[in-house]
Amino acid sequence: MRVSTIGTWIYSRLEHKYRVELKNNPYEKKARELTEIPKDYISLLDHGYVGLVNCFGNELDIVNAARVSYDKKSPSFDENDKKLLNFLLSEGHTSPLRHVSLSFECYVPLMVARQHWKYAVASTFVDDQNGWNESSRRYVTEEPTFYVPEEWRSAPENSKQGSGPPIDGASAQFFTDSLHKYLEMGEQLYNLAMGQNIAPEQARLFLPAYGMYVRYYWTISLAGLLNFLDQRLGHDAQEEIQELAQAVNSLVAPEFPNVFGWRHENASVH
Repeated sequence: MRVSTIGTWIYSRLEHKYRVELKNNPYEKKARELTEIPKDYISLLDHGYVGLVNCFGNELDIVNAARVSYDKKSPSFDENDKKLLNFLLSEGHTSPLRHVSLSFECYVPLMVARQHWKYAVASTFVDDQNGWNESSRRYVTEEPTFYVPEEWRSAPENSKQGSGPPIDGASAQFFTDSLHKYLEMGEQLYNLAMGQNIAPEQARLFLPAYGMYVRYYWTISLAGLLNFLDQRLGHDAQEEIQELAQAVNSLVAPEFPNVFGWRHENASVH
């Protein structure tokens, strides 16, 4: 059965089986209009991106937060401040880094967002300044966009997680074609449900979730961010979230050159 006829087939089967009068709203594939991302954002994972929206504080704020214990304050960042900052980082005194926070706009496949969220929650042991607001299909009905990988990786031989080498080209093409058909069928069912006035919060159940892009704002302190980067830049992290972490690292490093310079010199960046 051709994918283009699936919607009509579903429609006729429902009408015949349940003897209900369905609105004849045939599914029409819409061309996706991809929004041009701001120039300072970084593209990743096909249609995805991440951008630094706001940065609250700087390296001077970090060292002044540390110095308040001695009732001292530096008017401008100098070499002594750099030495203090290096000391804080080398000794793991991260509480002054919580006085700096950053906000990002992310647009990534759900499987990446959920893994990201897991580590955002796990970071609360060093940071209770986690903010996360995500778009919801209870309220928005924008055309869904799905992630289709450029290559399919094999399962690793001696591990329960991670990936092995890419599979052969013929097998990869089969799975790519199969995924496209699966995604299109889910979209058609979703549009059928929406056309029959099913509540969006239930109609979304038909959308293949893990590859669908979601948009969210993420706010975190610099202390929590460094913990996230340490976890997700590792070679054992999933490749897709490594790509997100690398982009975040590139966006933040220019804002805190001495912090990231110390990390680079001490092999904290994988």
